[in-house]
Amino acid sequence: MTQCIAVLPARGGSKRIPRKNIREFAGKPMIAWSIQAALKSGCFDRVIVSTDDDEIAEVAVDCGAETPFRRPAALSDDHSGTIPVIAHAIDWLGEEEGVRPEAVCCLYATAPFVRAMDLRRGIMELKREDADYVFSVTSYAFPVQRALKIDKDGYVAMFQPEHFHSRSQDLEEAYHDAGQFYWGRAAAWCAGTPIFSERARPLLLPRHRVQDIDTPEDWDRAEWLFRAMLAEEA
Repeated sequence: MTQCIAVLPARGGSKRIPRKNIREFAGKPMIAWSIQAALKSGCFDRVIVSTDDDEIAEVAVDCGAETPFRRPAALSDDHSGTIPVIAHAIDWLGEEEGVRPEAVCCLYATAPFVRAMDLRRGIMELKREDADYVFSVTSYAFPVQRALKIDKDGYVAMFQPEHFHSRSQDLEEAYHDAGQFYWGRAAAWCAGTPIFSERARPLLLPRHRVQDIDTPEDWDRAEWLFRAMLAEEA
């Protein structure tokens, strides 16, 4: 592949955890951990942060990334999807700099658990397989077939009651998006090809290295796990 680029979406309007992208996490701005992994991986010709926010841009540059443009407001609200944001970055590079990457990795700015080795595994998989995307997944800790719901009166019911007597070991394992990175061919991003499709391949991560960070409770738990992981790696 002629050129590989990382694009980190990092808008300034985080609601649930204000300024989440640059809030200090385990001693560094949150975004620094993703940038560090991207630079360490050796996969990328450029590491670019797509942001609408000058402060985030300044922090990103201090961490070693580029911010060659500001993301337009139309792509910076709560409803902006990942694919249009990455497609915008690809289009901007082509129109303004004549750069035409073949592979582009969307790397989330709030993914401190991402590892350089996983980014390298991802590009190797994309090169090896006839796929549009390769993205990180992990397995559910509990069989989804035995999930419960709570009705408006406070009573429980199974989503799939036919599995009430099924043994866990007899049920098919299920996986979910790990929310760390998505390697994709530039043509797929720009065409709006869905990531979750038969043209995508999973890159399996262990559950202990996957953590959503959407609430203050998530943040505290993630920071505790992250510090423990760093201590183990030291």
